Amino acid sequence: MAITAAMVKELRESTGAGMMDAKKALVENNGDMEAAVDWLRTKGLAKAAKKSGRTAAEGLVAVVVEGGKGVAVEVNSETDFVAKNSEFQEMVAAIAKAALNADDVEALKAADLGGKTVEATLTDKIATIGENMSLRRLEKLEGETVVSYIHNAATAGMGKIGVLVAMNGGDEAIGKQVAMHIAAVNPAALSEADLDASVVEKEKQVQMDIARESGKPEQVIEKMIEGRMKKFVAESTLLNQQFVVNPDLTVEAAAKEAGASITGFVRVEVGEGIEVEKEDFAAEVAKAAQG
Repeated sequence: MAITAAMVKELRESTGAGMMDAKKALVENNGDMEAAVDWLRTKGLAKAAKKSGRTAAEGLVAVVVEGGKGVAVEVNSETDFVAKNSEFQEMVAAIAKAALNADDVEALKAADLGGKTVEATLTDKIATIGENMSLRRLEKLEGETVVSYIHNAATAGMGKIGVLVAMNGGDEAIGKQVAMHIAAVNPAALSEADLDASVVEKEKQVQMDIARESGKPEQVIEKMIEGRMKKFVAESTLLNQQFVVNPDLTVEAAAKEAGASITGFVRVEVGEGIEVEKEDFAAEVAKAAQG
């Protein structure tokens, strides 16, 4: 496939690799962005192995907790301006409250909201506010105690990142600290057992390729991989991460000191995983001039 300048730019921005290295990685992998990132990591040319993660969709995440049950709901809008609109915020708060009794997004859309379904309420709001909106996600969490946290709050109970933490024992203070850690660090899973096996296997393969590039014997490589995978698991799982409040402790150890054990978490960020195509300003002007 043809390798475009935009593809090279995206790969450079997501890995910190040089222009020629980024281009070669794309050529070698037939334009496959993820494979090109792995190729750069294998060659030691990627400064950061992260995806570009453009989160251009706007809107709000709202969290509601009642007893041992918590929900996080994401409602998207086209612009941040609407996300700051009190009418929109009131609707999102009502939807989140209704979500406590819904099992999934489809059930929530059909739920009653003052005599209308949530879906009909959204449709009406699109007509009055004049901007497209969508109910995108509903995440639920149950536990002995559930604590919520909103990062970048727009108003009470809603903002750009919503976190729920389930735990046994402890108090609101440790739950809130762990929730703030989750908002900042974004762990992939609670523990090693909860990690996606395919993600672990892919990381192991990349690390093996990196180690083999060094030309060391297989026995040495095996030891290297063992250490690197332990580090990967520690950095990816909540319980094994260094606690941002006290980096001398893991999150699990800090919770234990506070008399708590963390049993689950949910983290929802507005626009996460949505990629919106962007044109550069010059291209936009040229397009407008032609039309």
